[in-house]
Amino acid sequence: MWTYRPALEAWVDIGELEESPSDRLPGFTERLIGWLPGLAEHRCSIGEPGGFLQRLREGTWPAHILEHVTLELQTRAGQPSGYGRARETSRPGIYKVVVRSPQFDLTEACLHAARDLVMAAIENRPFDVAATIGRLHALADRVCLGPSTESIVAAARARGIPELRLNEGNLVQLGYGDQSHRLWTAETERTGAIAEGISRDKDLTKQLLQACGLPVPEGQRVSSAASAWQAAEDIGLPVAVKPISGNHGRGISLDLRNRADVEAAYAVAVAAEDDEEVLVERYIAGNEHRLLVVGQRLVAAARGEETWLIGNGHSTIAELIEHQLNSDPRRGEAEQYPLEPVVLAREAAMQLTLERQGHHAASIPAAGQRVLLQRNGNLAIDVTADVHPEVARAACLAARIIGLDIAGIDLVTSDIRRPLQEMDGAIVEVNAGPGLLMHLKPSQGQPQPVGEAIVDYLFPEHADGRIPIIGVAGSRDTTITARLIARLARFNGLKVGLASKLGLYLERRRACQADATAAPIARRLLVNRALNAAVFENDSRSILENGLAYDRCQIGIVTHVGPDERLADHDIHTLEQVQRILRTQVDVVRPDGVAVLNADDPLVAAMAELSDGEVLFFSRQADNPCVARHIEQAGRAVLIRDGSIWLSTRDEQIRLCRLVDVPLAQQGEDITVLAGVAAAWALGIPRELLQSGIETFRADPPGATLPENEPATAIAFGAV
Repeated sequence: MWTYRPALEAWVDIGELEESPSDRLPGFTERLIGWLPGLAEHRCSIGEPGGFLQRLREGTWPAHILEHVTLELQTRAGQPSGYGRARETSRPGIYKVVVRSPQFDLTEACLHAARDLVMAAIENRPFDVAATIGRLHALADRVCLGPSTESIVAAARARGIPELRLNEGNLVQLGYGDQSHRLWTAETERTGAIAEGISRDKDLTKQLLQACGLPVPEGQRVSSAASAWQAAEDIGLPVAVKPISGNHGRGISLDLRNRADVEAAYAVAVAAEDDEEVLVERYIAGNEHRLLVVGQRLVAAARGEETWLIGNGHSTIAELIEHQLNSDPRRGEAEQYPLEPVVLAREAAMQLTLERQGHHAASIPAAGQRVLLQRNGNLAIDVTADVHPEVARAACLAARIIGLDIAGIDLVTSDIRRPLQEMDGAIVEVNAGPGLLMHLKPSQGQPQPVGEAIVDYLFPEHADGRIPIIGVAGSRDTTITARLIARLARFNGLKVGLASKLGLYLERRRACQADATAAPIARRLLVNRALNAAVFENDSRSILENGLAYDRCQIGIVTHVGPDERLADHDIHTLEQVQRILRTQVDVVRPDGVAVLNADDPLVAAMAELSDGEVLFFSRQADNPCVARHIEQAGRAVLIRDGSIWLSTRDEQIRLCRLVDVPLAQQGEDITVLAGVAAAWALGIPRELLQSGIETFRADPPGATLPENEPATAIAFGAV
């Protein structure tokens, strides 16, 4: 009812504060803005920065203030939304506060924290804003999509592709039904398990790349410190030692030049992955690079930088790490940070690097002395525009050899602008599920649109991941209408799911007997990849409590607006209020879709101006003035005239069939028949199929299967 995106609606009782707007609370505005300076930029209804501050000084009520504080706390927690409303109810002191909710748990926590903060400001009590924001930020890290996944979802949203989150982690579905694709961060349903398994084995990866002519460092598997030194002698110093598997650069030691260092590096590699087998390789001099390949196309590249400390003559290395490295705003534990904090105690490879230079955590380097801490792992400088075409082709070939649709290719070279062979460079790893943050938030250079690249790979140009969705809303005549439309769509060869008060149906089989108009149940149809069309009955109460199961629809039908005593507990008492609920079905019609409206109900007919798409009226009255004007303006309508159903346009009048031949019409369900015919016409169902469908449909109460005088379709009903 409020916005196209998920929102949280809270009923707020401000009690005696109804008599205390903000201008009557001494010091309140100053305390509030002092705690949350960002509130001074909120536009509010005035429509410009500072609008909310003006409202505070003029006098506004706590529910409205609660709305803005909740939004600001969401922003400070890293999940900006920007949409909010505060509306009075019919009960004095009770308000509906609505805020955009990217993630329910976080929004709810922000709402409660906002209440506590506002009350502290009203009562002039201390409030620990920093601790509250820290707690909310930690919650956001746990429950919200990670930045890599969010970049992909945002790119899909920008293209009009719908998204569904399938678990509490980063498993996301883009699109609906059989047009959908699934991804988990930078892995998609096309990422094969065999390919991922190969990529985890660094030695096997190198063997396959080398067999196809790509440059890789010579190396050997070893399972003891002594054999590691033997391999180093065979290969020739200097060498690198790394775990056979693993990621994030953990346990890797580079530029090893003597036996003690090689054997110590072996122990570090074993400890990193708890695996006796490690890899000894020829050391490749140069800079570490990460190239991101998506669908056989290079889309981004980042260069690493070595990590150095500069001594000052009085600080220990541990202190220098905190002052010179961990103070960097790019470093943090949360996923939003491109670089991790340096914790020397858990980085055995760093400790070994220090030991090789004669240092340890308590050492105090001389003023100006440079101390190497890490050679790899700091991929943060964008070099996408510098990659030589031959290097790009090698990276794409490496991904293809391993079998990955999305891959992070790690290579070492002194100059990415030249072919690898010229610079004695080599590919050292191929990674499945590569991190995207280094490309989204580089420390230097331009961020790259990697989310867009992944979406474009999954959904070629003009594909939007959508299936025909038909929504049916109204105060009556909705259940049978939804069943009829599902039947007509199946007649046209579609695999149709139906969510109605009678249950959830996959084709003709009932998969759930409970009322399926509630969005959490109805949404199962959109996850089912055996379906290529879905019909949803939308009950007024379900819309109030859960919203819609889908974001937009191809066809939105409203049958009738009437009184509904069941809605009184939602503060809905008038027909105009019911109309505002049911208009939701029209609001979500896509620009290329159709709103199917009952022209005989003035409150329904008035919704025509709300449709972003075409409007198709239906009416029992052939001389309905609203329909006459609509047809004159090149609109379409379904009418009853002379005992028959007609499809009417300005240029053509098509007689579909006689009412006496339609069982539903003979049972007094002529509104249902007209709405179903109009929806089928909007779907482009051929007239012959349409006529056959309505003449053979009966409104018998369905059981486990729909008894519609047609053979059951063979389909894997539970397939997802």
